[in-house]
Amino acid sequence: MTVKQLRAFLAVAQTLSFTQACERLHLSQPALSLAIKGLEDSLGGKLLIRSTRSVQLTPEGESLLPLAKHLLAQWDNTEERLRQRFTLQLGRLSVAAMPSFACNLLPGVLVKFRRQHPKINITVHDVINEDVIDMVRSRQVEIGIAFSPEGAGSLIFTPLFEDQFIAVVPPQSALTQASTLTWETLLQHDFITLQRPSMVRRLLEQELAKQHIELPVAFESHQLSTVGRMVADGLGVSAVPSMCIQQMHQLGARCIPLTAPSITCRVGILTQQELSVAAQALRSVLIEQIKTPFLNA
Repeated sequence: MTVKQLRAFLAVAQTLSFTQACERLHLSQPALSLAIKGLEDSLGGKLLIRSTRSVQLTPEGESLLPLAKHLLAQWDNTEERLRQRFTLQLGRLSVAAMPSFACNLLPGVLVKFRRQHPKINITVHDVINEDVIDMVRSRQVEIGIAFSPEGAGSLIFTPLFEDQFIAVVPPQSALTQASTLTWETLLQHDFITLQRPSMVRRLLEQELAKQHIELPVAFESHQLSTVGRMVADGLGVSAVPSMCIQQMHQLGARCIPLTAPSITCRVGILTQQELSVAAQALRSVLIEQIKTPFLNA
């Protein structure tokens, strides 16, 4: 059976007239007759009894009528829902983002996206960098926001910006008087950082090791908010990507540019080759919205 054949049958069955069915479907009589014959041939028997004066349903035609109504209603509903997805009037999208981005930059992007496409619902997975990569690779999410991966494989990495690590110090510390800090000065104080396998922790250790500097960790936590609060309460100092400046200030800590060495990291979008229309739209908003580093935020 084809949709065209079912529509032809339903029009004739409801009007009991080939003439009226032709008008309803905008078909010629031969085209309508051919569609009905094709349906009957595919099913193996007569569905309609046609005379010069009337059209009647056979018992098999009577049994097909409610089924045809149901099938065509389902088809039309499916067609409409897909059309709505392609036109961004309906849909759901899953995104994975590392905590530093999810907490600080993603909400602003989602505000703009929601204004443009209010019918697209989004699930955000706030997970560590390594899990973002795994979730995109396994297709649990369509879009991931992460640091540039060492080996992307088949994934596509689209850079958004180059971020730079900044120092985070207690508000009462004398360090707040400095316009910039060196790592040597910062590491004279108790250091607070994220626990492994955090990519932030790994980047710091790798880059400092190149300068023969060891990262002495006094306190560690899984959450950036906990790290910021520990610093704000005077337990020590830390270093985080500059996109976290606003979050650190809200927690009560102070942020200062950090040099010698200056540690940078690329942040971008991870995707598979093919994306849904909704994912393509969000990717465009991300690229448009996230244009510059946030060192001066």
